[in-house]
Amino acid sequence: MERYKILWLRTGIFCLVFCLISWVTLFAQKLSEASPESVGLSSSGFERLDAFLQDYIDQKKMPGAVALVARKGKIVYHQAFGQGAPGKAMQKDHLFRIASMTKPITSLAVMMLYEEGKLRLEDPISQYIPEFKNPQVLKTLNTADTSYTTEPARREITIHDLLTHTSGISYGFVDSLRANALYTKAQIPDLATMHPLTIGQMVKKLATLPLMHHPGEAWTYGLNTDVLGYLVEVVSGLSLADFLQKRLFEPLDMQDTRFFYPDSVATRLVAMSYEGKAGTVDFYKDEPLAQLADYPVKGAKTYYSGGSGLCSTAEDYAKFCQMIANGGKYDGKQLLKTSTLLRLATPQNPSLGEKAPVFGLGFALKTVSETEKQKKLANKAKNTWPVAYSLSWGGAFHTTFWIDPTHELLAVLMTQVYPTRQEAFFPRFEKLVYETLPE
Repeated sequence: MERYKILWLRTGIFCLVFCLISWVTLFAQKLSEASPESVGLSSSGFERLDAFLQDYIDQKKMPGAVALVARKGKIVYHQAFGQGAPGKAMQKDHLFRIASMTKPITSLAVMMLYEEGKLRLEDPISQYIPEFKNPQVLKTLNTADTSYTTEPARREITIHDLLTHTSGISYGFVDSLRANALYTKAQIPDLATMHPLTIGQMVKKLATLPLMHHPGEAWTYGLNTDVLGYLVEVVSGLSLADFLQKRLFEPLDMQDTRFFYPDSVATRLVAMSYEGKAGTVDFYKDEPLAQLADYPVKGAKTYYSGGSGLCSTAEDYAKFCQMIANGGKYDGKQLLKTSTLLRLATPQNPSLGEKAPVFGLGFALKTVSETEKQKKLANKAKNTWPVAYSLSWGGAFHTTFWIDPTHELLAVLMTQVYPTRQEAFFPRFEKLVYETLPE
């Protein structure tokens, strides 16, 4: 009997290893196009998605958009809608300012250095950027002259704090009464800039300013990932642009993803639009934001913002997402260990209360079985990444993505509207995508 148990165990281990090898081989290929039905999705469901996106354009809630959906490594939906600039039809290869969708890319760059043993997540950031030594926390602020008082932070900022937005560093637009006053006076930009500034110069100035709270004690969305971008430069010896190009963009064949572009590419950059008081959207003309938004093709082109500076296409960003869905592998190349990605997809700060989002390392996390239909699908799913969350984030200029390893599904949606009040737009898009799955 014991002999049969050993034989059964060996057979089971062999089958498990074979299945894992088969899964990696099957789902680590390049993204390629296929019909929805070939991966178990419904074409009629995507027709409803077409109608939804076109309806937003017809109602003048956005000038144009590009949407992409992939399952099991196959692009099953990739459509362009409306206009990319006044009088010019949107194209699938148009370039979008992805703003905070830069953050997951920079976060993965940090995790690459972590895997190589060049840093630890528990390390204080001052070990690499000395200006952050002995941080101070804001106590009082005189808004009239921006004078302030501080108290010593209870501990130093760690790399983990920066990856999870718990360092106490804010954005000016997030904390308009306190951080905005201090950051404006110090000339620290929230987003990418056309001015002759480097990310290192900005981060060193930021390090001299007080934190909005003690490290690790709250979740505050801020310039954390810009600090991480400079960390990549310090540790690797390369500019953030060169590191990303060498370690991510080239292996993933992301040919269109960059911080800056030559003038010859300007025609592919989607024009910025805004939502007016009447609720309809129009392109910017001579407004200051329209000029500021030219940073990818004009200006100094020196500020490699790890938190907001990249531009990309829907297809390029989908390649990045597919690598994550593949467990760190793409086109035969292992860029990151699956175990590292599983750590990215694990909630990092569950004790911070309901106001803090469920956050991993550089990604927001959401359970993928929020509806009864999705629960049934999750129970039936095969060849899945062993993670209970989808990974996602969005950009200030109205872009978003999400990766659902349980259903081997990912989606990228790009528009270029700021500001906008269309809060329901992305959830409705996601709902329609899930409705293409079988019952």
